Amino acid sequence: MDERFVELVNDPDTTELAEGALLLAARADPTVDIENELSRLEQLAGQCSEPTLDGVRRLLFRDLGFVGDGANYYDPANSLLPSVLDRRRGLPISLSVLMIEVGRRVGAPLDGVGMPGHFLVRDRVLPDVFVDPFHGGAVLDLDGVRRLFDRVTAGRLAFESRFVEPTPTALIIARMVANLVNAYRRLDQRADLLWAARWRSRCPDVGVDELVGLAEAMAHAAAFDEAASLLDQVAQGLDADAADGLIIRAADLRARMN
Repeated sequence: MDERFVELVNDPDTTELAEGALLLAARADPTVDIENELSRLEQLAGQCSEPTLDGVRRLLFRDLGFVGDGANYYDPANSLLPSVLDRRRGLPISLSVLMIEVGRRVGAPLDGVGMPGHFLVRDRVLPDVFVDPFHGGAVLDLDGVRRLFDRVTAGRLAFESRFVEPTPTALIIARMVANLVNAYRRLDQRADLLWAARWRSRCPDVGVDELVGLAEAMAHAAAFDEAASLLDQVAQGLDADAADGLIIRAADLRARMN
């Protein structure tokens, strides 16, 4: 399972979004049957009366009532596709994944849009049409997306057109892992935090600061040698002054093993 995940997130051309999302779910909950969950997606798509973005949107958000879980936003269940299907609640990204995968099965080509602060779906046929799955499948034009962006970022970041370009499948999966790391850290679920940090550390979009944070998450879960090894790895790519602090921290972590 670990190897397949690493393969997917490091393949810029992968289209296996459902598989990637379900690998996460199965790693979090060994009772998850990936083939059964894929069948559930097929059954859901079979209920769609029209093979278009609007058809998918009506099915999921009007008929079945899928919506964002604003009350328990950081609940790990909101990042796990089987739980999203069961509860009809999720994060912007998990609800977007659901919409994209149902769309793919009915012949409605949709793209994920990993805008900073909020994930959206974009119609590949009418690229000026966006959907906000978290807010009940609301339809937005580009001006509406800009307003949403300003609201969720509180003006801390200037909008750029690249923010609404389609996000590759591998990066969608990687972002879902990052959400799980944050959720498990908030809840101090150390065993789950450890595997999620391991998976996130293997994603190609991880920067130095995040890798250092993942190493600290590993240390928090008492994986001191693994955390130290990750810090050593990060230090190799830095200048001497920046590397020294990480090397010292790695040595301190190894000392805690004794």
